[in-house]
Amino acid sequence: MTPLNSLSVAQLCAAVAVKEQIEQLETQLASIFGQTTAPEVAGKKRRRMSAAGRARMAAAARARWTKIKNTHVAPTKKRSKMSAEGRARISAAAKARWKKAKAAGKTTL
Repeated sequence: MTPLNSLSVAQLCAAVAVKEQIEQLETQLASIFGQTTAPEVAGKKRRRMSAAGRARMAAAARARWTKIKNTHVAPTKKRSKMSAEGRARISAAAKARWKKAKAAGKTTL
């Protein structure tokens, strides 16, 4: 197809005349068949849902919400605490490391 900007004025006028003739012939043809000349609107037709379908969807949604609301959250497990004996062992080991590091003249481990 030729782009419109490459056509001459005479060619554009001829195209307009042909288009008008086509429209006149279409209206004559429509009047012969008894159709209206209103152009059809192209578009999607809406899909309708039956009342039963809506009821099923609503019931399913209610069931999902009931399931969510009635679910009990399990209590989280409490963290186990370190015994005093374990803390004392870790503390003693850290003190021994620092004592050894200071004896070697270090300021960082």
